[in-house]
Amino acid sequence: MDFASIRIITADVARLAGFYERATGVAATWATEDFAEIKTSSATLAIGSTRTVALFAAGSAEPSANRSVIIEFLVDDVDGVHENLTGVEVIQEPTTMPWGNRSLLVRDPDGNLVNFFRRATPAAASPARPGL
Repeated sequence: MDFASIRIITADVARLAGFYERATGVAATWATEDFAEIKTSSATLAIGSTRTVALFAAGSAEPSANRSVIIEFLVDDVDGVHENLTGVEVIQEPTTMPWGNRSLLVRDPDGNLVNFFRRATPAAASPARPGL
């Protein structure tokens, strides 16, 4: 089994895809006006409109309702991402965490929590500490 993607359901695919394009520097790939993907070398972030939910199971997902998932991007320059993301809700300014990662926490336009981080110390880069 392979992990394929995380999908965000939104009422405005273009707005959300634009945010993630700006944040990652990766152009979205569009299948239709209702579906776009941000494909990085290690993961895919899929963005689907509310109209796509009915194709799976009507009412099973709703936009702007997440309060339990953090979408994370490993980046080279956390402070540079922070400078580039003007006009977004910043939850935590760039901070070096106790485990050694440099981290920026923001909310995307739909309110999803997004962590942009880099492993700032050799201990944080250890394979025994993935995702921290």
